[in-house]
Amino acid sequence: MSSRPDRVVPSWVDPVVRRASEAFGGPWGRHAVTGRALFWTPLRVCLAFAALVLAVAWLKQAPCSDGNWPGSKQYTHMCYSDPVPLFGIYGQDTGAVPYLDSKVEYPVLSGGFMALAAAISRWYDGLAGPIGILPSVPPVQSYTVVTSLLLAVCALVTVRAVLPLTGRRPWDTAMVALSPVLLVYAYNNWDLLAVVLTTLGMWAWARQHPVIAGALLGLGIAAKLYPVLVLGALFLLCLRAGRLGAWWRAAAAAVVAWLAVDVPIAVLAPDNWSWFFVFSRQRPANPESLWNILLTWSDNRILDGPLAPGETPTVLNALVAVLLLAVAAGVGWLVLRAPVRPRVAQVAFLLVAAFLLLNKVYSPQYALWLLPLAVLARPRWRSLLAWQATEAVVWGMTMLFYLGRDNRGVEIEWFFLSVLVRDAALLALVVLVIREILRPDADVVRTTWPGVDDPAGGPLDQAPDRVVVRPYVPAHAATGR
Repeated sequence: MSSRPDRVVPSWVDPVVRRASEAFGGPWGRHAVTGRALFWTPLRVCLAFAALVLAVAWLKQAPCSDGNWPGSKQYTHMCYSDPVPLFGIYGQDTGAVPYLDSKVEYPVLSGGFMALAAAISRWYDGLAGPIGILPSVPPVQSYTVVTSLLLAVCALVTVRAVLPLTGRRPWDTAMVALSPVLLVYAYNNWDLLAVVLTTLGMWAWARQHPVIAGALLGLGIAAKLYPVLVLGALFLLCLRAGRLGAWWRAAAAAVVAWLAVDVPIAVLAPDNWSWFFVFSRQRPANPESLWNILLTWSDNRILDGPLAPGETPTVLNALVAVLLLAVAAGVGWLVLRAPVRPRVAQVAFLLVAAFLLLNKVYSPQYALWLLPLAVLARPRWRSLLAWQATEAVVWGMTMLFYLGRDNRGVEIEWFFLSVLVRDAALLALVVLVIREILRPDADVVRTTWPGVDDPAGGPLDQAPDRVVVRPYVPAHAATGR
């Protein structure tokens, strides 16, 4: 029998885990048996990790759950979340249905998620009110609790979906389960709905089910638009591998799924349905974006100049579109020229990270979009924790900035500094991923278990290349070192 374990042992290959293991007896023994646990399998351990993180995340959020925010409590306690104020703004406190009865600035499936949470919370309120079976709480609080529980389910399913994408490295899933980003942003908005659908889509692709993968990604696009970038990553990789047939099936399924969700609402409430697109076009650069920093430092003398309320930043929109297209072309060139075809997660991470860095809107909770992709693209604790620490600092500085200097908040310069540090950390992670694409021998997914191509590749895994543009040859390989 071979003494080699049937999976990668983190305390052998990762310096951060090796040091952390000293608190529990040191690294895993050379003759220890892996893969034989009857109950505490890697999946169950990672789900337990995630449940613990989500519970702590709720403790952070709980002080604001009743909507009673005297003295800027949402900022002093750093527990602000969008579902609380939007519950009343969207009229859900009076039974209004998103899109059908009120304008919603989110894609349709996110509005459906809100409606589901509101329906469950009204059912709870009915039992807690006249019947008195359950404790009575303000409607906004029951809605917030239900929303958070549904988002927690999304997070747990995301962890479940990430594990098979890690191949022989199941413990990499702990990087998602124990994520500081998950702790800080899990309940801030509805982003975890799109994250779980996207991750499930990647799992279906890895299982050689492109139609199911496309349908799940299409549903993800109906919740947030970013999963279209994952489809873009699959297109580039399928182009290199000559497997465009699988991509076309996935893309067609994505279109059908998106239409199935959006068309009924577009027919029943066309003005409210289109509001998301109108709002996205009209909104200015949000506070946490690089564009807002440039505009503030130039006193709005660049790009569109000062804008009236509701005026569309036409120049900014055009510039962002051009830059994003240029970056997409650059990533395409990288995919076609890399010495070995990149992994799905690597390309998807690059596209989503570029979108966030260059887009006019980089809301803090968008870090959740990157979390599974970053873990799968470069599963190294040190670099991931460094980036996530800056994301958490941005949240704290955002709350202190909104609190205002007169209320012991921070000046705008400190807020901007945190944003710049966050962007620099993310850019460094991008550079590291690009380096490993150009030098596959530095990619731990491939090197810690010889013969591995791409655990998330599905139809692409071990596929020969068909379209390559003069492959890049690393310097050490060219010189024979």
